[in-house]
Amino acid sequence: MGKTNFDIIIGIDPDVDRNGFAVVDMHNRQLVEVLALTFPDLLDTLHDISTGDLYGNYSCRVIVEAGWLNQGNWHVGYRDSKAVAAAKGNNAGRNHEVGRKIIEMCQHWDVEHRAVKPLNKMWQGKDRKITARELNAVTGWKARTNQEMRDAALLAWTWAGLPIRISKSTSL
Repeated sequence: MGKTNFDIIIGIDPDVDRNGFAVVDMHNRQLVEVLALTFPDLLDTLHDISTGDLYGNYSCRVIVEAGWLNQGNWHVGYRDSKAVAAAKGNNAGRNHEVGRKIIEMCQHWDVEHRAVKPLNKMWQGKDRKITARELNAVTGWKARTNQEMRDAALLAWTWAGLPIRISKSTSL
């Protein structure tokens, strides 16, 4: 993280249904795109990046959240039944495989990328994830977002080396 030599930083939060996708333009230091893309649409976008059809001659780095890099992936609650625990494990595994396939396609198309551990959860939302208001306070992004989109935006913002400061006067 920190200073980057890339023109564009792209954050991706892999998900089975819709992947969070966010773009930070390093020239104006702004979040310029936050989307939720299906897997086929995401692959089309990555292919367009690889051919220069999407961002032309701008240099890009794709940052993919890689939850499988964590030591453990325990999402099981104390009172969860075996069936609930199995379902949670299955869902996490499916999301991890989507992330691995995204990385595989980045390699295939020579798209500069990095698989990274999920960021620390320190926000006010459910499971300490970032809320829409917090994302707005950090990045200035005002459009509606879902959790995958916010996670991708925060990932791109952080890896772009941009500040995460919320003043005490900001009411969240």
